[in-house]
Amino acid sequence: LKRAARLAPAPCRWNSGLPMNIGVLFVPQQEAWVVERMGKFHRILEPGLNFLIPLLDRIRYVQSLKEIVINVPEQSAVTLDNVTLQIDGVLYLRVMDPYKASYGVEDPEYAVTQLAQTTMRSELGKLSLDRVFRERESLNASIVDAINQASDCWGIRCLRYEIKDIHVPPRVKESMQMQVEAERRKRATVLESEGTRESAINVAEGQKQAQILASEAEKAEQINKAAGEANAMLVKARAKAEAIQLLAAALAQQHGNAAASLSVAEQYVNAFSKIAKDTNTVLLPANTGDVTNMVAQALGIYTTLTKPQAVKTQDETPSAHEASHSPATEVLKAEQGSSS
Repeated sequence: LKRAARLAPAPCRWNSGLPMNIGVLFVPQQEAWVVERMGKFHRILEPGLNFLIPLLDRIRYVQSLKEIVINVPEQSAVTLDNVTLQIDGVLYLRVMDPYKASYGVEDPEYAVTQLAQTTMRSELGKLSLDRVFRERESLNASIVDAINQASDCWGIRCLRYEIKDIHVPPRVKESMQMQVEAERRKRATVLESEGTRESAINVAEGQKQAQILASEAEKAEQINKAAGEANAMLVKARAKAEAIQLLAAALAQQHGNAAASLSVAEQYVNAFSKIAKDTNTVLLPANTGDVTNMVAQALGIYTTLTKPQAVKTQDETPSAHEASHSPATEVLKAEQGSSS
C-alpha cells in the first residue's frame, strides 16, 4: 500500500485475477503471458489462440507491451550552488523482453522510478541553479541514458524523461526576480548609452563631413577665383600688348609723333579739368594759366622716353634725321618761342 501511494496509477502487473488455464486461451494484442509448467518457465504466449495443459501449465505473469507512463514523485535536490529544489517528472517506459521483466527484478517499475529519482538528484548536484533552467533538455537526456544502462538487464527500456515542475524556495524566487529586473534595467541603460553614443558619433561625423565639404567648396572657390583673375590678367596683358603693338605701329608711320603729341595734350587737359572734383585737397602747379608750357613739358617727357628709340632708329636708317624736323617739333618750338 505504501508503494502504491508513492506511485501514480499505472498498468497493474501483479493482478490477482490472472487468467485461468482452461486449455484454450485467447491472448489480447500487445500483451505477453508468461507460462510456467510445474513451477518452471515454459514459454511466452503470443497474441491469438493458444493451447495449454490444464493443471500442469499456469499463467504466472501478464506483461503489457504498450508504453507505460509513470509519475516520478516530487523530491528534494541540492544544486551545485547549494540551492534546494523541489522537482518532479514523468517517465515513459516500455517492456522490451517479457522474460527479463518477469524474472530479472521483483518490481521493474518501482526499480526504474527509484533509479530515476537518484539519477535526478545526482545530475542536479552537478549544475548550478541558472544552468538547471537552461539545460533541462540535457538533464533529461542524462537521466534517460543512466536509466537505460541499468535497466537493460530488466528487459525495460526508458524512452524519455521529462521534468514537470521545478519549485524554488520563496526567498530564492524573490532574488531571481530582483536579478531579472536588474538585468533588464542594465540592458535598458546599456541600450540607451549605445543609442546616445551612436547619436553623438553620427552628429560628429555629420559635422566633420560638413566641414570637409565646406573647406573643399572654399578651396574650389579660391582656385576658380584665382584662375579667373589669372585669366583676366592674361587677357588684359594680351590686350595691352596688342594695344602697345598697334600704338607702336601707328607711331612708326608718317606724322605719328604729331598724333601722339596731340593725344598727350588732350589727356593732360582732360586730367587738369577733373581737379578738385573728387576731393577738396588740390595741388596746382605754379604756371597753372600757361597751358602751352604744361603741354610742352608733357611732350618733353614723352620725347625723353622715346629718345633712345629714336637714336637707335637714326643709326639704322638715314631718314631718321628728317623725322626729327617733323611738324610736331616745329609746332613745339614755335610755342616755346611765343611763351618766352
